[in-house]
Amino acid sequence: MSVQTEQSRITVTRLQEMRRSRTPIACLTAYDAVFGRLVDEAGMDVVLVGDSLGMVVQGHETTVPVTLEQMIYHTSLVARGCRRALLMADMPFMSYTDPSQALANAARLMQEGGAQMVKLEGDGGQVQVVSALARHGIPVCAHLGLRPQSIHKLGGYRVQGRGAHAGERMMRDAVALQDAGADILLLECVPAVLAAEIRGIVDIPVIGIGAGSDCDGQILVLHDVLGLTAKPPRFARNFLQGSDDIPAALAAYVSAVRERRFPGPEHTFQN
Repeated sequence: MSVQTEQSRITVTRLQEMRRSRTPIACLTAYDAVFGRLVDEAGMDVVLVGDSLGMVVQGHETTVPVTLEQMIYHTSLVARGCRRALLMADMPFMSYTDPSQALANAARLMQEGGAQMVKLEGDGGQVQVVSALARHGIPVCAHLGLRPQSIHKLGGYRVQGRGAHAGERMMRDAVALQDAGADILLLECVPAVLAAEIRGIVDIPVIGIGAGSDCDGQILVLHDVLGLTAKPPRFARNFLQGSDDIPAALAAYVSAVRERRFPGPEHTFQN
């Protein structure tokens, strides 16, 4: 019987090593066992079971309708196919409003779903939640910038952090979340200059989606990478174009991230 070793499985420690060595971290979403396996075999370092499933799988207009039970279910599916990459799962809308609720729901995502890290959207106001999770040994990815769960509050899918005041606030939030115990920081739809500044003031890996090429890694939604989205976001790229099949497209994405050929200027936002 083979034994899964720490070296063969991507861990938080390995991601920190990749940041220090400036080895780009390749991340992608998945929502079922088949794609969990394909994405994993392509060489992804992190596989995210995103609440984006509400839009790309369930057909909703936002991620808000996604429930904790649905996240546990889809995470358990991906876990059956994912053997090497670190498996991260989104905590859905209103599932982490206080430390007690967050602890209970994160525990379910890990125990029932098989997640190895949870991701939550927020700002400096989530410091107590992140701190509670970290104290109990739960790896956390903090998500700043465009936060899809707050889309009604934000007034649409817009670039975040533009302007001196907004940028300074995001930098303060990034440091506060890191100091609270966040292991990874994800920046979505953030000007490239700001993302680079944030990367320079924190010590944890910074993963970007629409945040420029100076991040420690990149993440996209699976359906955008495969050209299945009717109106893909500007920061996405269809890697199925020019590839023979889906595995080749996934491998092409990993190579483009590793070699810093993605994202390009056309996928980047300015101040």
